[in-house]
Amino acid sequence: MSNDIRIRKGLDIRLEGEADKAIKQLPLAKTYGIKPDDFHRIIPKLIVREGSEVKAGEALFHSKSDERILFPSPVSGKVTEIVRGERRRILEIRIKANGQEFKDFGKKNVQELSAEQIKEHLLASGCWPFIKQRPYDVIANPDDKPKAIFVSACKTNPLAPDYDYALKGKEVQLQVALSALAKLTTGKVHVSVFKDSSLSPFRNFKDIVLHNVSGPHPAGNVSTQIAKIDPINKGEVVWVVTPQDLVVIGELFLSGHFNVTRTLALTGSCVEKPQYVSVVAGAQVSSVVNGNVKSSGTRVISGDVLTGKKVSEDGFLGYYDDQITAIPEGDDYEFFGWNKPIFNKVSTTRAMTFSWLNPKKKYNLNTNTNGEHRAFVMTGMYEEVFPLDIYPMQLLKACLYKDLDELENLGAYEVAPEDFALTEFVCVSKQPHQKIIREGLDLMMQELG
Repeated sequence: MSNDIRIRKGLDIRLEGEADKAIKQLPLAKTYGIKPDDFHRIIPKLIVREGSEVKAGEALFHSKSDERILFPSPVSGKVTEIVRGERRRILEIRIKANGQEFKDFGKKNVQELSAEQIKEHLLASGCWPFIKQRPYDVIANPDDKPKAIFVSACKTNPLAPDYDYALKGKEVQLQVALSALAKLTTGKVHVSVFKDSSLSPFRNFKDIVLHNVSGPHPAGNVSTQIAKIDPINKGEVVWVVTPQDLVVIGELFLSGHFNVTRTLALTGSCVEKPQYVSVVAGAQVSSVVNGNVKSSGTRVISGDVLTGKKVSEDGFLGYYDDQITAIPEGDDYEFFGWNKPIFNKVSTTRAMTFSWLNPKKKYNLNTNTNGEHRAFVMTGMYEEVFPLDIYPMQLLKACLYKDLDELENLGAYEVAPEDFALTEFVCVSKQPHQKIIREGLDLMMQELG
């Protein structure tokens, strides 16, 4: 069974620095870091202490609210430092790697396991954090029964990795993971791929419903696909898993090892040689960029330019990220930049900007916001890049004045912060849309459960 999803509203931000299709195998980094902030609304309860020796897959901490949800070490080595902030809040757990010795969870035949046994295995191995839920865009509650599970294998974010290439050779792991997840839902496992992608590894899989997607960003966002395939109503839950996390889950069942090696895209105009690299999650950024990024005037981002986080080279790769982007730091200002024709920037309006004349052009953009924070201005620009059947301006305002009834009625159950990355990009008021939506969803989760 195959269905077509065509998105008309949106905006493709074409940037210089797309990764060449060649994978470089990187050696293990000296230091790895796990940041509890990567797991939203998780309060960590430490299992290890400084000086502890751990194997890859051995739990470092668990969720304070649910001891079953474990967060394992990506490598074997020694816990060298537990970095704390204000009120002794845990910021990072740093591990000095000494090789890759895996904790053995045992090989499992998915076909012989019940749904409950699969769930227990995912929890015990630390793979459960790879499953997120909608609503609220947080780690899934193991006690829920989702009405469907969604996988988006067609990222449309700027300079996003090509999954057809990155997942090549991982077909066995993907199929095992999808078959396992299919037992955890009362509905279907929906997988979305690009319509013009004939090489997608998902095209011949069983236990899934395949959807062909076309259109500009955010066509690849899971929320866009959920809205078109099986919208969320109040009281319903769907689960979301990324393709590279499927590989980790499949590897667990096949080998009994927790192996979070990812194919990461090193991208951006400040990267000397944009390419794919094979890296273990949580690696120190300096070991990944490895002198391949311009040394001055550069911002390194773990993730893409719309939803990623700024990191230093001494920092660590985000736990879920499969992309690093390096672009110029926007610390300069154009004199009377608002009063002259603009040819080198992306815009949705034709007023003084001419990007619409060459829609295929790639741009070397920096981090400058080209304006300052001010009150919301009604321009209609949000609706041009927002394909969901939701009023984005009204939802943002409801988040700000914390009206739970309006948040429910306006469709907050269907969205995640990433869905507002484009509206934030085109916002003339320079409002932090993703932060506003995140705070609104947290309020709903706190008050409505």
